[in-house]
Amino acid sequence: MNADKLYDAGLSCPYCGHHIHVSIDASAGDQDYQDECRACGADIHLLVKLDEVNDKILVRVASDDENYY
Repeated sequence: MNADKLYDAGLSCPYCGHHIHVSIDASAGDQDYQDECRACGADIHLLVKLDEVNDKILVRVASDDENYY
């Protein structure tokens, strides 16, 4: 995984189901942030985890009202 490259992740909005793309900046390490659905405008909670052992970027998507444990 090249840490200075942007990666494109395709995902579905947990509110309206619209398929959207987000850019993941691997140089920022693990991330926890909000992005807006371009279709319905709802805030989508994104958790990004870099798995350097398996050379993968894992993206977890949730609606803003879901809890993480």
